[in-house]
Amino acid sequence: MTFRTVPVVFAMLLAAGCASSSKVMLGQARPALDPSQVQVYRTAPAGSLEIAQLESKSAVGFGTQGQTDAAVARLKREAAALGANGVVLIGVGSSGSPVGMSVGAGSYGRHSGGGLSMGIPTTQKQAAGVAIYVPPGTAVEPGLVVPDPAAKP
Repeated sequence: MTFRTVPVVFAMLLAAGCASSSKVMLGQARPALDPSQVQVYRTAPAGSLEIAQLESKSAVGFGTQGQTDAAVARLKREAAALGANGVVLIGVGSSGSPVGMSVGAGSYGRHSGGGLSMGIPTTQKQAAGVAIYVPPGTAVEPGLVVPDPAAKP
């Protein structure tokens, strides 16, 4: 491996740990909404309709609250794209994502070269939820809505 290919390999390893999301449709999608209209719930309000099961991952980082917020925000964006005005948060977790890089060594005659190996322990935050549609006028019990950390008082 030449030193020219090292940045390419490193970029490929980082790309493998980029933010992502997935969905499994459970019901009919609706016209898309603005993500700011999506509420996060602890449990589904009575009368709500399930649209899709969602999973999201943050970008690779060092396990910060910002990564958790980003994973939940991605859930809200995915739900809004399906026309859901709510997400029932099932859970938030972490997964290790070690990124490694190594370079070989060699010699020719009296000339020799060294090697380099490093590992960067990183984390991805994951969030899972169910995109729901809560019909207008549905009574929502106090405490069901999770406060939005991005909202300003």
